[in-house]
Amino acid sequence: MARLPRLYVPGQPQYVILRALGNHAAFRDDEDYACFVSCLRQAARDNKIPVHGWSLTPNAVQILATPPTEDGLPKMLQAIGRRYVAIFNRRHGRSGTLWEGRYRATVFEADLYFPLAIRMVELAPVTQGLVSAPADWRWSSFRRHAGLGEVDAASDVQIADHAVFWALGNTPFERQHEYLRLVAEPIDPRETAALRESVIKGWVHGSPAFRDSVAGAANRRVTPLQRGRPKGSRPRNDEGAADQVVASASAPPAGSLCP
Repeated sequence: MARLPRLYVPGQPQYVILRALGNHAAFRDDEDYACFVSCLRQAARDNKIPVHGWSLTPNAVQILATPPTEDGLPKMLQAIGRRYVAIFNRRHGRSGTLWEGRYRATVFEADLYFPLAIRMVELAPVTQGLVSAPADWRWSSFRRHAGLGEVDAASDVQIADHAVFWALGNTPFERQHEYLRLVAEPIDPRETAALRESVIKGWVHGSPAFRDSVAGAANRRVTPLQRGRPKGSRPRNDEGAADQVVASASAPPAGSLCP
């Protein structure tokens, strides 16, 4: 059965998760983190993709962004993956892929779910038990959104705040204050589980009205087909066959380690 193309809806944000392969860590030290940040910063600039938030943890990359074109996000992540994996393998004397497979992503209704999505991304280090407070984790966009002093260049990605974040207040101070208030509020685990499931499965996450409104602009269907075979249809010999994906890593490129 043919695999559906990556879901894309013009003007709508996406929540992206890229996971490390198995029990391996995608980042072993600060140099790895800084290198990935540099790759992300360059690839986002090259592909003109506004990044609204991000976090790196040992086993995962999480990004919120609004790609301007259908192929923008895949190109950005492909560029990051090729360069970073080659550098990582060279540094640590290994070979092969670093990721468990294709990145996962969902298009989501910003008005309803951006406040949840940005907290899920920037609180990931706390959720994973790496730190007790998000401000203590260097490798995310939290400190910039919270207005907690200068962000060092090695851990800085140019942030294009989403309109929903801008609506938190009329001034930077008001937005930062309101965001810190949101971060302090408990999050319903059912909401995080539902959004995460949409990321993994690749379907639009939003209200029925939102799904209906974007269906015509999307490059493919935005919800799964109903279970069961239409009345009168015949089973196909290849029905239910699974795609097999083999991931491989190219040889490290020549030149400097990080952009």
